[in-house]
Order: sequence, then structure tokens, then C-alpha cells
Amino acid sequence: MPFHLVTPPAVDATTGIAEPVALSEVKLHLRVDIPDDDALILALISTARQMAETLTNRQLLSATWNLVLDAFPGPSLMGVPAGTPYSLPDHAILIAKGPVQAVQAITYLDMNFDQITMPPQNYVVTSTDDLTRITPIFGQIWQPTLPQIGAVNVQFVAGYGDSTQVPEGIKHWIKLRVDSLYNQRGEVAFARGRMDKLPYVDALLDPYRIALL
Repeated sequence: MPFHLVTPPAVDATTGIAEPVALSEVKLHLRVDIPDDDALILALISTARQMAETLTNRQLLSATWNLVLDAFPGPSLMGVPAGTPYSLPDHAILIAKGPVQAVQAITYLDMNFDQITMPPQNYVVTSTDDLTRITPIFGQIWQPTLPQIGAVNVQFVAGYGDSTQVPEGIKHWIKLRVDSLYNQRGEVAFARGRMDKLPYVDALLDPYRIALL
């Protein structure tokens, strides 16, 4: 999905950094009580958090994002298929990053090259922790857009909120991953006379991969 980060998370009131776990609690997990490696541990916290967000397609602390589309999907007046308890209609915009707190604006370029902001009452937003779907209200279709890449922008706020609202399982995973990164400084580990490549090393690049559609 062509997501663009607009506003990154602010410094969290509980952790004191823009991360879901505090330096102090990670150091406690690592059993480190000296400040010598604080800068390194902070960098590893950021790395582990990025890995968690990439693996789960979730935003942990609140941040503002843009979903950039070339056009609206559809059009369709069919709505939801009868008898289907949950669906992704062809004319629905899908935000595959969660949890979405709010859709702030949907803007598009019309055929006159003007940027138009859609009135919120003209579309419906439904969100779960996993996916957010947006469609026009019943009986309407998306408006025609300029046939140009990046003609549609959906701005939204995603994230659990502050660090106290991030699931404990995710925060514990971050601490475990920091532990591995801190105690295994190379890309291989030696155990029982064997040298094994650490499986997560190449995954450190996943947040920076360019997905070709």
C-alpha cells in the first residue's frame, strides 16, 4: 500500500521517548544498570519497534498517515452483497494499516485540476483493529478524478494511542527482540559447535523494501 507518514508519533508521556517501551524497562529486561550503552539500546528499541510494525501492519503510537491512490475504486452502486456478513466491495477503499482512529480527510483532484475535499457525510467509514473500509454512502458513487497518478489522498490517524494502550504482547516482543539484537552483535550465532545465521537479520531491511505492484 502507498502509505506516506505525515506526522510521526510525539514523545510519549510514560516512556519519555517516541516509542512504546521505555529505556528503563528495556534495560531492566536486559539486566543492564550502567548508562554506557543507552544510545545503542535506544537505537535498538526503534529498530525492534519498526520490525513489529512491519510484521503486523500496525501503527503502535498515534501518527498521521496519507494513503495515496491514483483514482477512487469502482464506481459501483451495488453496495454490499445480500447475505454477506463481511465483505470488501469493489468500490471500497481499504486501509490495511491499523488500528485507524479517524479518517481526517479525503481529497482528490477533479478534471479542472482543483483539489476537492469530500464532505464527511458523503462517505462511510468502518474500522476494526485490522482493517478500515471506506465507501460512498448508499446511492452515491465516487466522483470522477483527474486521470493522473496520486490524484486521491486519504489522510488518517492510526495507532493504539499512547504507550499504555499498546498491547503488552507487542511490547514484550519488542523487549525480546532488543535482547537478541543487543546480545548478538553479529549476523551469526555460535551454539553447540555450530554457526547459524540469525533468522531476523535480513528482516531488519523489511521496513525499507520498495514493493513493486
